[in-house]
Amino acid sequence: MIRARRLSDGQEFEWGGETRGVWVDVQGITAEDLAPVRAVFALNRLALEDVMEVGHWSRAEQYPEHAFITVRSFARPETTEEFTERLSVFVFPEAVLTVSMRGTLALRHVWPLVNGRESVNSAAEVTYELLDHTADTFFTVADTLEAEVDALEERVFRAERENPVGAVFDLKYLIGQARRLATDAREASALLGRHAEGSAADLVRYRDVQDSFTRAASRFESLREALTSLLDLHLSLQSQRMNEVMRTLTAVSVVFLPLTFLAGVWGMNFEHMPELRQPWGYAFAWLSFIAVGAALAAYFKRRGWW
Repeated sequence: MIRARRLSDGQEFEWGGETRGVWVDVQGITAEDLAPVRAVFALNRLALEDVMEVGHWSRAEQYPEHAFITVRSFARPETTEEFTERLSVFVFPEAVLTVSMRGTLALRHVWPLVNGRESVNSAAEVTYELLDHTADTFFTVADTLEAEVDALEERVFRAERENPVGAVFDLKYLIGQARRLATDAREASALLGRHAEGSAADLVRYRDVQDSFTRAASRFESLREALTSLLDLHLSLQSQRMNEVMRTLTAVSVVFLPLTFLAGVWGMNFEHMPELRQPWGYAFAWLSFIAVGAALAAYFKRRGWW
């Protein structure tokens, strides 16, 4: 699918091969789809190879024919799904060409936005809006993952028996992937800002986009550190709970230790043991057990060991 808008007024029109003052959007990356575009636009061969390669990372380059940037981002940033999408932008002095598989979130936001703007649109402005809205998707991902981390922290504190290790490493994987995508996009936008041809205002826009990607990557790094701290906290809580269990078991063992000693003494069955022949011997033994056990239990309770 090929569609086009005029940069002068943002109006959509039937594209017939115009290469000046237009924004041409191509969706569906096949050789047949790109053939009419390649016939009128001077597209660098290396840039075309990057566009056609599935799963290509984010990168930018200033070719003699045009500036080029391709950016990967999340297709569903409001969820924790790792499905990604990619948008490639060819920036000419008087035109901009975007290529994607099925469109992206940023493209769907910016395409109608251009029609509503009163000022004259330039290729650099369109590129900036596309990259800026792409950066916004990373902030949405960061908000989604932050909510997941907060919920996991609450589960760790509320559920004593729950083991969050698996969920922590699943989130760390997602956060690591998001951080890598944001870092790649930051490097690509930085390279575009350093080498792309344009006015001072255009270069400021590219630096603004670079800052947005930098802040997004920083948020992901903070989330990774929070998960690491959460895992350490979980291990500390588990150790504390284990210590409490061991302290209780130790207290119970200490209570029964003197009782075991007394039972062993009275169970030796020597012939001349006076307690064995006494009618009150059995009752005396039980009273001794109860008194010693109760005294030790009360002492441990007062010291907070039980």
